[in-house]
Amino acid sequence: MRFVIVTGMSGGGKSTALKMLEDIGFYCVDNLPVSLLDKFAELIVQPGTELSKIALGLDVRAGEALSKLPGVLDSLAEKNIHADVIFFEASEAALIRRYKETRRIHPLSPEGRVEDGVEKEKKLLKAIRKRATYVIDTTNLLTRELKAQIDEIFVNDKAYNNLMVSVVSFGFKYGIPVDADLVFDVRFLPNPYYIEELKNKTGLDKEIRDYVMQFEEAGIFLNKLEDMLGFLIPNYIKEGKSSLVIAIGCTGGKHRSVTLAEGIKSRLEDKEGIGLKLYHRDLKYYA
Repeated sequence: MRFVIVTGMSGGGKSTALKMLEDIGFYCVDNLPVSLLDKFAELIVQPGTELSKIALGLDVRAGEALSKLPGVLDSLAEKNIHADVIFFEASEAALIRRYKETRRIHPLSPEGRVEDGVEKEKKLLKAIRKRATYVIDTTNLLTRELKAQIDEIFVNDKAYNNLMVSVVSFGFKYGIPVDADLVFDVRFLPNPYYIEELKNKTGLDKEIRDYVMQFEEAGIFLNKLEDMLGFLIPNYIKEGKSSLVIAIGCTGGKHRSVTLAEGIKSRLEDKEGIGLKLYHRDLKYYA
């Protein structure tokens, strides 16, 4: 039997995930009181139970009782009942934006600011996050990407990488990505923009890649960045970081940054312990 507890930050994607789990055959129960979790788990493991996949949604609507969840999990483990915990979170800015877009009231701040509710919720869920089997940061995830991750874990039984690395190319003329953790400026390389036959191409074109990578400095940059990330990533994972955004910028986000973002992404593809996404933010201005 597969028993999954779905929890995390309000606005992090729990409700969407429960619907996706239901679509792949899970029997889903939302917001069961924590005090009933022990009995509920004992019932579903009884011989003859027809249910083989169960997902239980728990969130701050349970109030302070939610803080007892780690103890309940320990109690279940003593009875040989294993529950996977999938914890959903997003950046504070993303959570606040989602609340404002839906005009919802945060359950921990019904008469105050959403920011206050988010801060209270982080503290309340801190111990539960540490116990999570899977931590999924939905800050930059599209719905189809979230579904793909759910399928990887619960349909394909593949190991889930708790650190999602996003490599983003951008143009400084359009601003630095607000969610960037690491920002690298590659404007030290010659700009293909000033070569007439290359001006209207992008870093996705072979001609641009060949031009940028002909310079020794470009290869040195990729080597040094790969080496640094080889040190940082395991330490980020050890500290429980779930999302890392690496932003690589040039003037317009069309040539050099795209080439080098593609380059570092290809070097990270075989790294263990991470998921990987690539996004060329500012190519839309040249479509």
